[in-house]
Amino acid sequence: VERENVQKRTFTRWINLHLGKCKPPLKVKDLFIDIQDGKILMALLEVLSGQKLMHEYKSSTHRIFRLNNIAKALKFLEDSNVKLVSIDAAEIADGNSSLVLGLIWNIILFFQIKELTGNLNRNSSSSSLSSGPSGPESDTSHPSTPSVERNVSVTVKDQRKAIRALLNWVQRKTRKYGVAVQDFASSWRSGLAFLAIIKAIDSTLVDMKQALEKSSRENLEDAFSIAQNKLGVPRLLEPEDIMVESPDEQSIVTYVAQFLEHFPELEGEDFTDPDKELPIESTYVHIKDTPSEKEGKILILSESEESMYTVNHERSHPAPPKVHIHDNPE
Repeated sequence: VERENVQKRTFTRWINLHLGKCKPPLKVKDLFIDIQDGKILMALLEVLSGQKLMHEYKSSTHRIFRLNNIAKALKFLEDSNVKLVSIDAAEIADGNSSLVLGLIWNIILFFQIKELTGNLNRNSSSSSLSSGPSGPESDTSHPSTPSVERNVSVTVKDQRKAIRALLNWVQRKTRKYGVAVQDFASSWRSGLAFLAIIKAIDSTLVDMKQALEKSSRENLEDAFSIAQNKLGVPRLLEPEDIMVESPDEQSIVTYVAQFLEHFPELEGEDFTDPDKELPIESTYVHIKDTPSEKEGKILILSESEESMYTVNHERSHPAPPKVHIHDNPE
């Protein structure tokens, strides 16, 4: 239930970002209710696609007209090659929560994430992402939500490809700050991954050394506030959405993809070999909860040699379970 609530809040904010472009602007207050007459759905698809749909909308309280509006929107998605499974106009008109969320997720994947990640892979021989919408990695440790299970696109391979491309981009941007991102769930709870992405965009906005001394809530709040106020990345999440045992992957993917949309100039790097181990670029180590004199320098090896580094650590003390790596503040 909580995961569904997080998705509802995140998707509603995402939808309202686009509905604000309508003339006059539209706004969703309760997604499960407002979507039932088809107007919101048609308007959203019109903004995302640039094609005219609203002229087919018929305002009415009668169910038959509502069903007709929704059916036209779903037909538009089918014509756009967004293949949905086990979903029909009646389910949306009835406000079925899992199916509504599944529908919006596929729209987000097709019109935002797949397109953006397709740009990331444009220089790769295997970059072509077919038209089916993408979805979360099937090998994640978290079980699929009912919406994914019931609405999954038939192009499962393309789902994985799009999300993997976004994850590769994140890993490339965050690894030089010593932040290990393994997925779009638990890797984000500390807030450091969000901050590392921001720092990769503008290094003056984030001090990773200070972040290591802060709580997860503080880091998450800092990241969302800086992204919105300094970079213009709309705030779709709250710290409470991430500070749970299993953060919602779809919500995190939706938010993180915005950084690509706002900063396409960061896409020009080579993504043909995302699994290649890059040398650590940082030169400063902070071992949390130890005196400053126990901090040491990393010994960096060139890219042509083995990817290894050493830390100057007092041998009389047990090695710390975790070492945070970030850029030299000096």
